[in-house]
Amino acid sequence: MPSEHTATETTLDVREIDGPPFDDIVAALESLPADERLRLIATFEPKPLYEVLEARGFAHESEQRDDVWHVRIEHA
Repeated sequence: MPSEHTATETTLDVREIDGPPFDDIVAALESLPADERLRLIATFEPKPLYEVLEARGFAHESEQRDDVWHVRIEHA
């Protein structure tokens, strides 16, 4: 049975950050290896971030669970 390689995932929970989390998110993306994903957890849908992600060559999937948003980000 062939094994599937699953990407390693790093979690950034911006609910724990005081102030705007944008710089923390950008720093996490800049250090993200090509074969890893970043799971962003926030209390709001980070719509302004989506355009930035696309411009920097990242793809994303967003899912709302209760009042928490989970955004999976990976290199496109």
